[in-house]
Amino acid sequence: MLELLAPAGNMEKLKTAFNFGADACYLAGKKFGLRAFSGNFDENELAEAVTLAHSMSKKIYVTVNIVAHNCDYVGMKEYLEFLQKIGVDGIIVSDIGIMQLALNCAPKLDLHVSTQANITNKYTAKFFCDMGAKRLVLARELSIEEIKEIRDFIPKDVEIETFVHGAMCISYSGRCLLSNYLSGRDSNRGACIQACRFEYSICEKSRHGEHYDIQEDERGTYILNSKDLCMIEYIDKLVDAGVTSFKIEGRMKSPYYVATITNAYRRAIDDFEDKKTFDASLLDEVEKTSHRRYTTGFYFGAKDKEYIEDSMPIQSYEFMAIVKEDAKDGFAKIEQRNRFKVGDVLEVLSPNDTFNKKIIVDYMEDEDGNAISDASLVQQIIMLKTDLPLKAGDILRKEQQNI
Repeated sequence: MLELLAPAGNMEKLKTAFNFGADACYLAGKKFGLRAFSGNFDENELAEAVTLAHSMSKKIYVTVNIVAHNCDYVGMKEYLEFLQKIGVDGIIVSDIGIMQLALNCAPKLDLHVSTQANITNKYTAKFFCDMGAKRLVLARELSIEEIKEIRDFIPKDVEIETFVHGAMCISYSGRCLLSNYLSGRDSNRGACIQACRFEYSICEKSRHGEHYDIQEDERGTYILNSKDLCMIEYIDKLVDAGVTSFKIEGRMKSPYYVATITNAYRRAIDDFEDKKTFDASLLDEVEKTSHRRYTTGFYFGAKDKEYIEDSMPIQSYEFMAIVKEDAKDGFAKIEQRNRFKVGDVLEVLSPNDTFNKKIIVDYMEDEDGNAISDASLVQQIIMLKTDLPLKAGDILRKEQQNI
């Protein structure tokens, strides 16, 4: 059984991911995770997330993937016991000490070994299996052939999860010290400032204080900046290698990003399972939300040598509104997110059959029933005239010009 695993930085993103087809979401509590600046979930929200997921026959995995120091163990036993109590389906862990603690105090929690543990060979993989791991999140530096070798070497009941889409750390499987050095914020304990995305210059040793930009394009130089991973057209090859959980990166990304990418991969996986085909139009779909230029990373070895990115993120469509209630009587209740006007063409992002259908905006009203021609107020509630059977949670977007 294949699993689409989506990121959830907060409750809105969790609900978005499930609405657009995720089988499971990974998220963090307020501590012990590697995305301290994401919204994350307090204990009440964690319990709510598990209840929601299980009501939909979906799963929740909680990250406890910091590289732990002695002080980080304060309160950890109680936290793990709490996660077990509320029925979390698995925890994602990189630190061996935390793994051992979890096995002892919360044995009902499935143990997923994080990509931060740097599993790059079959012997390390087997070691974690022997420790009691139920799933291995392999290092991003592996080729498909190496994944196959690992799959054949470990017990059949241990699952393999790999990243298929999203930002990649320039350091080895995320183990970076640049943030620590520049800001004192520990990237391996949840506080990364993404220093690899900054602009840098070079200085010749004998010319003290003279810094020179490396001119790549009009937007600057990004010598430590990686492209984004995209494997949407290679689901078949990953399945053949033994991957059963397809992970999207992006707990810090917007709900629109989560919706767009989750929806695209849901359709790609379903097409593979139903017809063993790939719809090439999905390559256009993943261009419609913010991303850097795409790469297949290390999956095909030396095939994709262009790994470093020299530009800022791009996207071809902008999030304009979200549908608040199912459409009825020729109108849909929507909440504005960006400005649009009568005459604009909006495209529907939906897990349903209205996906990619177009709406020409010819009439809309405010909450008081007054006709308006310009949706210019932030988060304004609008009644939009449309014959499409829009559903609550659908998103309306607009193509950007001059991309």
